[in-house]
Amino acid sequence: MNESALVIFSGGQDSTTCLAWALDRFNEVMTIGFSYGQRHHVEMDCRKEILQSIGKLNSKWASKLKHDEVLNIGLFNEIGGTALTEDVEITMDKNGLPTTFVPGRNLIFLTAAAAYAYRQGIRHIILGVCETDFSGYPDCRDDTMKAMQIALNLGMESRFAIHTPLMWIDKADTWGLAHKLGGTPFVDFIREHTHTCYLGDRTNRQPWGYGCGKCPACELRAKGWEIFSEKGTSNVF
Repeated sequence: MNESALVIFSGGQDSTTCLAWALDRFNEVMTIGFSYGQRHHVEMDCRKEILQSIGKLNSKWASKLKHDEVLNIGLFNEIGGTALTEDVEITMDKNGLPTTFVPGRNLIFLTAAAAYAYRQGIRHIILGVCETDFSGYPDCRDDTMKAMQIALNLGMESRFAIHTPLMWIDKADTWGLAHKLGGTPFVDFIREHTHTCYLGDRTNRQPWGYGCGKCPACELRAKGWEIFSEKGTSNVF
């Protein structure tokens, strides 16, 4: 598309795959990240390195990648009560959702991203939420994304298009999509540079990348990597 796009970019596997997806499709791509007091704040360091290095994989990506913006949203840390903002155990809560669920996080992220996109004249917003292979977060569901698109367009008198490339694929196929976009070099790039572990572990190197290997995010990533590796690159996605 001869248009620009804004990627909500955390520095994790999913958002990095979505970044490549956007770079493969749009003329110019900007990124936006959020510092909200997350325990895995190391992802903010990882995202800087990714943005500085991803263009080396593809000269066209390098020419399309533009400005990055980081916004501080302290209200989630102030509200507290989640395993992503406090040193509490990762368990299932009384409401049936994991304690890693940060209420309203993606809703706030999308609202802030849309406000930024509005000022930049950007219509397309991309984020890496997924309903097929996730932790049950209601703000990752397709219905939520559709509702947010309507609300943002009404509230800002705009025509934003929210893109969720990973919505209907599992983690194995997310690895497969990465391979489709950038081959083995991009898959290796994701393994080495992205961060998804909820506990912020960058000391333990697993076959799929860095992480504790025990938290739900690591378990999901490991399972996807195992399936992807067994399938082989010729049989994925």
